[in-house]
Amino acid sequence: MWKKGRVLTAEDTRAILRGGVERLTVARLEPGDVGEDAAAARLAAALVPDPAAAGLRLSDPFTGRVNINAAGPGLIELDAEAIHALNAVDPAITLATLAPFARVTAGQLVGTVKVVSYAVPDTALEEACDRGRGALRLAPPRLRTAALILTTVPGQKPSLNEKGRAAVQSRLDALEVGLIEVRDIPHEADAIAHALAGLDADIALILTGSATSDLHDTAPDALRRSGGEVSRFGMPVDPGNLLFTGTLRNGRPVIGLPGCARSPAPNGADWVLERLICGLPCGDEEISRMGVGALLKESPGRPHSRERRGP
Repeated sequence: MWKKGRVLTAEDTRAILRGGVERLTVARLEPGDVGEDAAAARLAAALVPDPAAAGLRLSDPFTGRVNINAAGPGLIELDAEAIHALNAVDPAITLATLAPFARVTAGQLVGTVKVVSYAVPDTALEEACDRGRGALRLAPPRLRTAALILTTVPGQKPSLNEKGRAAVQSRLDALEVGLIEVRDIPHEADAIAHALAGLDADIALILTGSATSDLHDTAPDALRRSGGEVSRFGMPVDPGNLLFTGTLRNGRPVIGLPGCARSPAPNGADWVLERLICGLPCGDEEISRMGVGALLKESPGRPHSRERRGP
């Protein structure tokens, strides 16, 4: 049994004859064709010219395939139009990737180059390489430390903040960001402002015991009182609508997390948190463009379902 794409040698031919095989179906390369493994390697090298700088690793070619893996944690940055153009050159020349801004861990498969046929014309391969050159890279974490402020309202169960802390810790761990400060304080603007003013982490996160429902609610007001600024309240991602962003007096980013951040399920806060940690733009324009594909799976424990239930 030989795998497809094997180049037959004189010894292979003798083995076939000794085995009594009288007929063999083969593919013969035409002038100017590039074999599947060599073609896959060339295309992968064009996509990622400097793997170390791009934070990626390329596998050796096998059966017309080269896998592209993350060298560390981060978000996938890609040029979608370049990849569309590459895939339009020849049906036998393909690249499949994760979605833009997908969060990955070290070693995770990011994309796979696959040459479908035994060989492809050199002219088509070169065009695909030109169209896709440098189209894929990893954005690694730039921020290394985080602080979390948890607020408590009267009658609140202690387990609520414990659940929130665990969920936030898990998100930060995935990007190798240290949670160096956690403060559990009353849900009061002055208390939150005082806590914000004393933080020393690269990014501050606020998870309130009472949902932030307005641009001038308790937590956004506290950020202003601390000398910081509120950039945006609300985002077109569900779950995750009730999120606000801003900056501390020293310019470090602040995220007012929505209540759904207590769940490990993906929500809008993940998209903002991950981009800020990895140093990618995540201002008003970027958040406003997140709505397409942003109707995420609803958590069964959500207090107010997006769909009305019952009679």
